This record gives sequence, structure tokens and C-alpha cells, in this order.
Amino acid sequence: MSELVTGEAVALELRPAKLPSRGLAVLLDLAAAVAAYVGVTLVLVAATASLDRAAQTAVTIATFVLVLVGGPILVETLSHGRSLGKMACGLRVVRDDGGPIRFRHALVRGLLGVIEILMTFGVVACIASLVSARGRRLGDVFAGTLVVRERVPAGQGGYVPPPPPWLAGRFAELDLSAVPDGLWLAVRQYLTRIRQLDPQVGWSMAERLAADVAGRTGAPVPPGLPPAMYLAAMLHERQTREAQRTFGGGAVAPVSAAGTGAPVPSSPAGPVVAAAPVVPPVVPPEGAASSGGPARADRPSTGFVPPA
Repeated sequence: MSELVTGEAVALELRPAKLPSRGLAVLLDLAAAVAAYVGVTLVLVAATASLDRAAQTAVTIATFVLVLVGGPILVETLSHGRSLGKMACGLRVVRDDGGPIRFRHALVRGLLGVIEILMTFGVVACIASLVSARGRRLGDVFAGTLVVRERVPAGQGGYVPPPPPWLAGRFAELDLSAVPDGLWLAVRQYLTRIRQLDPQVGWSMAERLAADVAGRTGAPVPPGLPPAMYLAAMLHERQTREAQRTFGGGAVAPVSAAGTGAPVPSSPAGPVVAAAPVVPPVVPPEGAASSGGPARADRPSTGFVPPA
């Protein structure tokens, strides 16, 4: 799993593509490009039969450059990193921060691809991909891109517990810019593995992370609130702001209070987040600090499971 973090400090669970799948995608792209080149060449030969030999040579070179070099660049630019071969293999080219590529990224990848794929029959690209930890060839390194898998088997992604409905939006007025990317990533990784940790270890980790987040935001953990629930609310607020920027002001719908797992409708411009099924809460370990103790009895039951 790639440790990509966007400019808004949202961790992206992206899987870098391996050499076999990338090689198959390149072969499919080359086959499509060669077929297009042959077809265009046959048409141009018939159309330029009356020209002299120098003009025919110039047309042939221009056709080669435009079809075999300019064609893949144009396709990747218009499809935001999904060529025919990559679509068939479930791959996509993205920027280092996980965003869609632009023309300059596709241009650098295409020009260097002529050297490391066409001129060297893919030997340089294979060596660079094997040496790179994320399977990047030279074109990806200089363009600042990464080829990732779009089709990931279901059930392998980490699940982040949502905050309770009465806590969602409580930190909407906070300034979260002081929290570094590494701390957001640590909070998310902790929440995705909360059920796999030893209860005492998980509780102490939650307290340390909550103290770090509270120290940088100026919002302490509310009395009686488990630190893991506080972290979930903070992370949910950060992801809500990212979704609002991405979808043009749409808001992420809060988790259903009933906890039935049914999706909660939101505004047409915003996405819909499905609620998690209710899991019986577990009592925190004995000797926990009062700031991270169990929730008060007058608060509604939620589907969030603190470490226990």
C-alpha cells in the first residue's frame, strides 16, 4: 500500500502497479499505436504518391512522431492517465500527491518513453522499475508521477470508524493547518488497526496521538470522551473539508444515528457516506486516565469501538 498524502493531508490507499501489469499495459498500448501507425501510413502513401522522395520521407517521419509519440501523450492527457492498455489492466497514472496528471506530466513521460521503451526495447524501463521501490520508470521519476492500480480486491482496504453523530461537526471551527501530514497519517493508520491492537497498548497510543493533535489544534479532549473517538472526529472533520473542496462545497453526510448501515442522504453536490453497522461498545481498560475514560451514560450509543 502506497503512503501517498494529498496536499490536504488525507492519506490515499493506492497500490503501485507492479512490473508485470505495467509491461502488459505497455504492450497493449504499443500494439494499438502500431496498428494506428500502419493504418495512417497506408493512407498517406496513397495520398502522397505524387510527391518526391524527400517529401515522402518527411511525411513518414512526421507520421511516426505524431502517432507513436504524440498519440500516447494525447491519450494520457485527455483520459487523465488512462491509456487503452492501462484501462484494460486496471491501472492509472497519477501525480506523486495522488492527483490527476496534466499535459506536462504526460509530455515528460512520453518523451522519455521513446528512449527507455522504444529505443532500448524496454530494457531501461524494466531495470528502473525493478530498482524503484514503487515500480517507477525514469519517465515517472522526472515527471513526478506514479502508476497505481485502480481495481483493488474488495475487503483489503482499511476501515476508519466514523465518529458518533452527536460529535460530528463539533470541531468545524478549528484551524487544522498546524497538524503535520505525518501525524494525520499516524492517526489514520491507528484507527484502521484499532481492532488489532492490544487493549492497553491501543489505549496508550490513542492518548498520545490525541495529546499531539490537541496540542497543535488547541482543542483538548472533552472530559469523558475516549481519545480514540476524539481522533476519529478530528480525522472526519479533516476529510470533510477535503471533500468540500473537491466536490465544490458539498458536505459529507453524518453517520446515521440509528446505525443501521443505510446510506444517509446529503446535498446533491456532496457525496454520501454510508454508516457503519452497530458494534457493542467495549469498556476501556482499568486505570485509564479520566480524560480518556468511558463516555457518559447519558450520551447515545454509537457504532464506534474504542480499544478495549
